[in-house]
Amino acid sequence: MRRFKIWTPLVLLLVVVLGVVQAVRPLPQPTLSLTAATTYQFSGKAAPMPWPKSGQAAMDVDGLGSFGSSGAQKPVPIASVAKVMTAYLVLRDHPVKKGGDGASITMDQKAEDDAGLSAQNESTVDVRAGQKLSQKEAIEAIMLASANNIARQLARWDAGSEKDFVAKMNKAADELGMKNTTYTDPSGLNKTTVSTAEDQVKLGKVAMKDPLFREVVRMPAYVDSNGKTQTNWNRLVPMNNTVGIKTGTTTAAGGNLLYAATKEVGGTTRTIVGAVLAQPPAPEDNSILTGALNAGKALIEAAQGTLVAEKVVKKGDVVGSVDDGLGGTTPVVAAKDLTAVGWPGLTVRLKLVDDGTALPHEAAAGTKVGVLRAGDGTSSAVEVPVVLRSALSEPGLGTKLTRLG
Repeated sequence: MRRFKIWTPLVLLLVVVLGVVQAVRPLPQPTLSLTAATTYQFSGKAAPMPWPKSGQAAMDVDGLGSFGSSGAQKPVPIASVAKVMTAYLVLRDHPVKKGGDGASITMDQKAEDDAGLSAQNESTVDVRAGQKLSQKEAIEAIMLASANNIARQLARWDAGSEKDFVAKMNKAADELGMKNTTYTDPSGLNKTTVSTAEDQVKLGKVAMKDPLFREVVRMPAYVDSNGKTQTNWNRLVPMNNTVGIKTGTTTAAGGNLLYAATKEVGGTTRTIVGAVLAQPPAPEDNSILTGALNAGKALIEAAQGTLVAEKVVKKGDVVGSVDDGLGGTTPVVAAKDLTAVGWPGLTVRLKLVDDGTALPHEAAAGTKVGVLRAGDGTSSAVEVPVVLRSALSEPGLGTKLTRLG
């Protein structure tokens, strides 16, 4: 009895202390989880793409997925398509403010001397040693006029030497997952600069995210600082909403084109990015440039024609739940219809994510707690807000007292 009298108050005190500790312990952070299907497949069967009969090709819709590819995806010379990487690196490492022209670049003697290589069928623009070009005009020169001398000048300006710039090109290709690409010069004149259609599509999607790059490659022509009009070699611009990107032709490489085009569907603008490499001459003019443009045009028109919008989730559908971490869940519903863009047979992924802030422990019904997103990327995916279907309440005292861990 004496032991009972001694220990009972201590046990009761311990129980009270433990109860207080359990009651005031921080609550687990609520989490948001998807309960709806993780994917959605568009109805119907995919129509075959008009892939070129020779060479290789690939085509994606940025943020949605790939139409696939044709031909053996083995490294082949890409000619002036290499200048896409040159422009990408110059703009990545020397960003241009919106509405600006960027840095002022002084032309060296080699740039002036290399301009004379036009007599040997190199694409160049005339510059003088000491002349200054804005960064924007230099990008116009390489992407529209396909000026080899300016591509090499940009390499020297950026990295100090063409050799060091080429090392940067290959490092960037590796970082972008371009496993079958090797750059040996900044202009693409060397036939040892090789890549695949799939690799160039990867680069094209990233390059098109830069505002100045997008602005330049969609121009049919520009007037250089000498007052001369320089025409875009990509004659598809601006037909069929073609907004870029770069042609490349040599005897060794054949006809090459990295292209981008847009299509308005489902209230959003989608960007199609594709590449055709090693194309033969077109029968109408025996030109490898025309051969590449014809192959690209056929794929652009087919892709634009097959894009459709379908309703994936209806407003009010339960798509997920908030878990309070102690066994309680509260359903969340789509606040609007979610309409995704794709093509017959395409499967898109659905993802439920928070809106960048910590989920509350208590909230009224209708409170926004995240977004439901359809698509592969964040910049081009479509999304709708999700809200609580009923009030979210903090766990009760009983739950707090009996929780473990």
